[in-house]
Amino acid sequence: MATVLDATHAMTALHATEAASVHLAAWARVDGIAPADVDRALYEERSLVKQLAMRRTVFTFPTPLRPAALGGPSARVAVKERTRIIKEVGASDLTADGELWLGRARAAVLEFLDGSEPASAQAIREAVPEVQGTIAMAPGKKWGRDIPVAPWVIWLLGLEGSIIRGPNIGHWRLSRPQWLLTEQWLGETPPALDTSDAYAELIARYLHTFGPATVDDVQWWLGSTKTQVRATLESLSAVEVGLDSANESGWLLPTDLDPVPPLEPWGALLPVLDPTTMGWKLRDFYLDPQHRPFLFDTAGNGGATAWWDGRIVGAWVQDPDGAVVLGIREDIGRDATAQLEARAAELSAWLGGDRISSPYSALQLKWAPLP
Repeated sequence: MATVLDATHAMTALHATEAASVHLAAWARVDGIAPADVDRALYEERSLVKQLAMRRTVFTFPTPLRPAALGGPSARVAVKERTRIIKEVGASDLTADGELWLGRARAAVLEFLDGSEPASAQAIREAVPEVQGTIAMAPGKKWGRDIPVAPWVIWLLGLEGSIIRGPNIGHWRLSRPQWLLTEQWLGETPPALDTSDAYAELIARYLHTFGPATVDDVQWWLGSTKTQVRATLESLSAVEVGLDSANESGWLLPTDLDPVPPLEPWGALLPVLDPTTMGWKLRDFYLDPQHRPFLFDTAGNGGATAWWDGRIVGAWVQDPDGAVVLGIREDIGRDATAQLEARAAELSAWLGGDRISSPYSALQLKWAPLP
């Protein structure tokens, strides 16, 4: 693909909870790309935007797709977040009226950001008295701690579309966003789509990228309900097709029914939470079930993987010097192994010694132990 925008559009969206995954997913798909090219698309051209959406996860979307995200999964998560915030704040020492507190806090943050420079969550917290304070979570437990409430308000405003993640402070490997009003970052933008249109847009794009997919796959990817998924599939005139696995059927767009020509065997090194790794709930067709515990946590989040010809065959980690180390756990042959090792050397050079920290490294080390 020619650009990171092309790659993102082809994958519908890139997972962005782990900041480095956006850049690494682009590297895996765009020849000759550099981290600065991804940053340029995000923070200068603004052809890509980060948005909390499906499954309460941050994604990088092509900017024109943001209204669909806002009207569908972001709105769904926002309802839950608003209810949770009101309940937990109302039960704390901050206030007896969580709804009143939240209304004042939202208004105060918007007023502060109106005309201001982009601000981090910490800067907003320090400048806006209405969002100062903490709530004790799990009091009396050894894992209990005090949680600042400012990020809750900021995330909710982001889910609602009033504010947006703008410039990132520091290295591209780190997620340290600054926030500002959406119109300050993107100018005049289309409103959020209504619920039906939003899900139709997202599911159509998802099926074009990942289809054939089961109802369970679509429902898991969206973090929605099966009722919503089935209604949307019907509105799209999606076509039910058989799958290789027994007693399973998937869905395709009516425009995507032509046979796909065979591909030459291919290899890839994909990052934590890569969209391909995370594209389906039912994963047996690309991952031996016995390997799942080494690459996925109990919530279904996947680590950094090595692929050969459409299947996960191993994992990758970095040694203390930043070199990429492979752990290949399937017999793919000498030539395929050599191609993946060459790709690992390319990634090591591209990273230039920068180490990518990940909460999934402990899992991956079982597959790709360091020497």
